[in-house]
Amino acid sequence: MFKRFSKKKEEPSDSDLKKKENLIKIDKPIGNIPNSITIPDEKKLDEEQTKKYKIVLKHFQNPDLRIPNSEKQIKDNIPETDENSAPLTEIEKAWVTRECICRYLRATKWVVDDCKDRIAGSIAWRREFGISHFGEENGDVITSDSVSIENESGKNVIMGYENDARPILYLKPGRQNTKTSHRQVQHLVFMLERVIDFMPPGQDSLALLIDFKEYPDVPKVQGNSKIPPIGVGKEVLHILQTHYPERLGKALLTNIPWLAWTFLKLIHPFIDPLTREKLVFDEPFSKYVPLDQLDYLYGGDLAFTYKHDVYWPNLNDLAKEKREHYLARFQKFGSVIGLSELDLRGDHEEMLFPVEA
Repeated sequence: MFKRFSKKKEEPSDSDLKKKENLIKIDKPIGNIPNSITIPDEKKLDEEQTKKYKIVLKHFQNPDLRIPNSEKQIKDNIPETDENSAPLTEIEKAWVTRECICRYLRATKWVVDDCKDRIAGSIAWRREFGISHFGEENGDVITSDSVSIENESGKNVIMGYENDARPILYLKPGRQNTKTSHRQVQHLVFMLERVIDFMPPGQDSLALLIDFKEYPDVPKVQGNSKIPPIGVGKEVLHILQTHYPERLGKALLTNIPWLAWTFLKLIHPFIDPLTREKLVFDEPFSKYVPLDQLDYLYGGDLAFTYKHDVYWPNLNDLAKEKREHYLARFQKFGSVIGLSELDLRGDHEEMLFPVEA
């Protein structure tokens, strides 16, 4: 079970901030990792793992393969037809990368058939949820405009990179500004997709910094809950654990009120044991994030101010540029399943990880 720390983390006072001489004023996302951060070396596959990887790769390379158009079809064992399934699109092939297959293999403990099913299930879910086309410019149903209202209070912010070059997504439930709805889940998924856009070559996981502090400047709305209902919490957990396996590198949580502890205890049985190991409670964020990448509210050097009309368009423009770069290199290297994200996100001319036919 979760261990609660009794010592409350103290935030810097105004006088403390005035003493700090190296504050960096910022109101936009940070586009790239600084030179001071080194991306960890990739963990190599052993012979048995490589053999299993090749089996999964060959399965999804099959041109006759069809995937259901919804996760419900898979859950209900509805037979595939030409109307309710489709082959992989070119964009979906760009999603089934070398690292993607490895993430699902690790998540399924290297059981090949389970891995195939999980990847197919995620593709079906992405089609159904409205994010299968790699950004709104390619036809995603969930767009920056459709979820913009959810972020007007700055409750989710992508900013900076932690010690291992993972892009950081700040979640601030205390800045919740809307009633509980499916759009809140769409917004979170939208932000997960954007933080993935910001991943540098060689890093395929993200960091969550979750702050439960209350913010009095956020207007109270009837039906506005800082702690999501259990049903919503379970849905989000299902999405994260089933369709974003091995994406969470670290989750740092702070300012946790008793209600949030109660919520965490209630959903604890639904949290995968491997995910629990990545949760860190009430430790200084500066232990895991360089000061020049960390918001000053948590001891860093970034004097960040959220201005929706500045931050939101900049976030989406930067993310779009990164997607365009990724897809251009996907086409450059043959538009095939199993290309490496290191090749797709990088700038080098020659492919480092050729794909076996």
